[in-house]
Amino acid sequence: MKLRPILLALLLGVALLASWGHSRGRAIEPPPAPSYAKSNPFAVRQIAKFDEPWAMAIDPGTGTVLVTEKRGRIKFVTPDGTIGTVTGVPAVSYGGQGGLGDIVFAPAQPRSVLDRRTVYLSWVEVGDGNTRGAAVGRAELVCQQPANCALEQLQVIWRQVPKGTNRGHFSHRIAFSPDGRSLFIASGERQLKQPAQDLTGNLGKIVHLQLDGTPAPGNPFAGKGGVSAEVWTLGHRNILGLQFDSQGRLWGLEHGPGGGDELNLIERGRNYGWPIVCEGPDYDGTIFPSHASRPEFAAPKVSWYPVIAPGGYIFYHGNAFPQWRGQALIAAMGAQGIVRVAIQGETAREIERYAMQARIRAIAERPDGSLLVLEDGAGGRLLQLSPQNR
Repeated sequence: MKLRPILLALLLGVALLASWGHSRGRAIEPPPAPSYAKSNPFAVRQIAKFDEPWAMAIDPGTGTVLVTEKRGRIKFVTPDGTIGTVTGVPAVSYGGQGGLGDIVFAPAQPRSVLDRRTVYLSWVEVGDGNTRGAAVGRAELVCQQPANCALEQLQVIWRQVPKGTNRGHFSHRIAFSPDGRSLFIASGERQLKQPAQDLTGNLGKIVHLQLDGTPAPGNPFAGKGGVSAEVWTLGHRNILGLQFDSQGRLWGLEHGPGGGDELNLIERGRNYGWPIVCEGPDYDGTIFPSHASRPEFAAPKVSWYPVIAPGGYIFYHGNAFPQWRGQALIAAMGAQGIVRVAIQGETAREIERYAMQARIRAIAERPDGSLLVLEDGAGGRLLQLSPQNR
């Protein structure tokens, strides 16, 4: 009988230690689910449907919209509604989150040469031993007839290293610097966590390259040699949005695990802390230390828990919705709509959400200020959003 209190004390101690190890010393209570606008301030028009669309780009010279499909196809829609397929697309490793990814028109191209454009695209390629990883290439998009386009002279300029056997967290989002002389690529940590802190590889990083894929001059870790010469920032999980604002600052939109999606101001040489810190729990309920507890890591300007599961996003510049100028419009898959974020200085906050009743994968702005959004998944629609009074 005398052993019973001792046994109970030991069991209680073990339970407390297990609880402490599971939570890492703090608790996170999810906030109430955010509310959506009572009515959307735009009219919706369907333009086309696609099979698992991932990204889109609008040709600034012609207004033609290119759409990538994860299985390895590029489709296009001309302003008059002609729909066609681009040939010459590289073979992709399709499955899970893998497949064809981003597509971006190279900046500062002559508007007089409308039948030939330089584009950069990303995809997941097969490696040795059932491995795979993201790649980025550049090619000439040649359209000799309105419905006859092909990629020519495709050249791989960058690869994720090392390749892995899983099929997640490739990221492979592309953004050109405001001066058009270099590019930034988001490289996910492939669901492996620790590579995000390892400078011997480029997983969990944002890399900064010249247009030919070589490391850009002035990168912060160039002195370490090897692949670290291309690294701009580290400590990332899975970035699916990468954009410059009107002030020339780079922002990254990142998936958290079970909680803690992030909008980050991307600054040279900073470490964003994954997987050491996070503003939401892991899928198994484990609670990470917060950024506030580790000030050496750059903290997000906005974090979400519950998550919004972001796709791409833009900074809006147009006249169709003047009240949104300078704000971030986020395509949200988990939140099934558009999330609007205002930025003032180095602070940011969510302003409003617009329900779309579907997972939204990508968003783009047309020259007239109207918006294009892509629904995620099979049969994903390309929709145009215009002001209600138009």
